This record gives sequence, structure tokens and C-alpha cells, in this order.
Amino acid sequence: MPAPERDEAEKHIPVLYQEALDALHLHPGGLWVDGTVGAGGHALGILERTAPHGLLLGLDRDPHALRIAARRLARYGQRVILRHGTFAQLSSHLDSLGWSAVDGVLLDLGLSSIQLDDPARGFSFQGDGPLDMRFDPQAPLTAADLVNGLSEDELAELIRRYGEEPRARRIARAIVAERPMRSTAHLAQVVAAAVGRRKGRIHPATRTFQALRIAVNDELKVLEEGLEQAVGCLAPGGRLVVIAFHSLEDRIVKRFLRRESTDCLCPPQRPACTCGHRRSLRLVTRKPIRPSQEEVARNPRARSARMRVAERLELA
Repeated sequence: MPAPERDEAEKHIPVLYQEALDALHLHPGGLWVDGTVGAGGHALGILERTAPHGLLLGLDRDPHALRIAARRLARYGQRVILRHGTFAQLSSHLDSLGWSAVDGVLLDLGLSSIQLDDPARGFSFQGDGPLDMRFDPQAPLTAADLVNGLSEDELAELIRRYGEEPRARRIARAIVAERPMRSTAHLAQVVAAAVGRRKGRIHPATRTFQALRIAVNDELKVLEEGLEQAVGCLAPGGRLVVIAFHSLEDRIVKRFLRRESTDCLCPPQRPACTCGHRRSLRLVTRKPIRPSQEEVARNPRARSARMRVAERLELA
């Protein structure tokens, strides 16, 4: 393994590692999915605990992450299959492998250090880089396209919706006045000047960068579609484990799991059920599992993580 990629793999710390592996109810053998394999941290644990015959499908949108994972997991040989794509394409990947049902699906929705620490990817304002923010470098839309192409109204709505930023209008107005923008440092400087620096650890551009990243990668739509596909492919007793890092993601996961663990979705005032919905999941966690203080001390990026777990019920 080239030294830089070895360094990247070792630098990436999987969040809620033991908790996620325990929640999956791993056992020797079986078929497993890591829908966001990244540098292979969680995948490594899954393969170790499912030895000697467990198989793992690892998906990722980032070809660079897949190369790192491939080298890190190479010793497991044919037990690991890595594919380029999103977990919203899970069903087609499973069909191509002939896997009709799997024993567990892990979705770690966080932005990995592989992406965050590389200024050339444009995800962070900690170092200057191009306004890119694509998980998949072959995807057509970049953050620069949005920053320089949207109207003030469209930018304000995007920053408000995906960044939950109360000062979205002021930020959008400042961005439009400073266009064109090509670098992360320029954007961060404009946002900070527009809203002012406040005490605390959160940079004033954090929510704007989050909003642009979510929009560039269509993350919320991918999550909604991926959750549906994950539940559909689970065998009875199989576990779905989702780790989210901000409230937008976590709300989608929470609502989805609540809906799929409920029999009837009709309004309470309706005298009889007409929706025909039948629950497919049992909630394993009523409240999200959070990182311990010790984990946050070791890895500050874990502080916002929230993990939810559900189990597939017997098929009707």
C-alpha cells in the first residue's frame, strides 16, 4: 500500500465502532452490507466477526475511498465485494450478486476524514481549495455551480433548508454580491463577514458548507431511497443500523423507522384502517445511541453522531 493511502486509512476513525458492530448482531457466516464503506473501518470489524465465511458488500460513491478500502480489506479476499455507487442503488447491486436477502445493513452517513482533510475536494474551509464538494468526482454538479449559478432567493432557500441557517438571506445576499467564487476560503470569508464571528467552536460558515454539500450530492433523497431499499432487502431478524451526524438526516431516519414500526398510518379520527400499512420493523433503540465522552475526547468529529437501530420482522 502506498504510504499516503495507508496514512489516510489509519487516520480515519470509525464512529461508534463497537456499538455499531454489536447492534448488527454479527455472527459467523451470513450476508452483510456496509452502504458507506469509506476507509473500511466498520467493514474490517464486520469481516472479523463474521469469519470464516461471512460475505460483505461495501458500497461508496467515492472512488478514492474504495481504493483505500480495497487495500485495507485485501486480506479477506473474496469475502469482500466493493462496488461504486450509493446505497439508494442497493437492490440492483444485490440482484447482480444473486443475494435475495441480507443479515444486516450499516449506513454511516458521516463525511469521512478522507474527504474532509483533502483541500482539493472542497468540503472544508480549514484549507483553501476549489468549491467542489462532490463525493463522486464524476458527478456533474459542483458547489461552484450552485454558488455562482443560483439566484439570491434560491441560494437563501437552499442554505435555510439544508443548513438550517437562520441568517440564510443575509448570507445569500453577500454571496451574490461577491460572485464569481471559486475557492472554499473565499466563500468562508464572505459568510463570516456577512454574519460576524461569534464565540463558540462552530465556524459561521459551517451550516452554509453543509447545505451546499447536501445539495451537491442529493444526500437527503439518497437517504430516503436507501432506507426503503435497506428494509426491503433484510431477512427476518436482520438489523438496520444508521449513524447520522446532523438533525436533517436524523429526523428522516427517525420518521422512517417510526413509520415502518407502526401498523396503521391512518389519522386517529378515522374509525377503521384504510391505508393497509403493516409494520416491517421492530425498533431496537427508542432513543439514539450517542458516543461516550471518552470517544468524543479521542475523536471530536464524533460528537454529533446519533445511531438508531431496527430489526426486520417476519415477512407476512
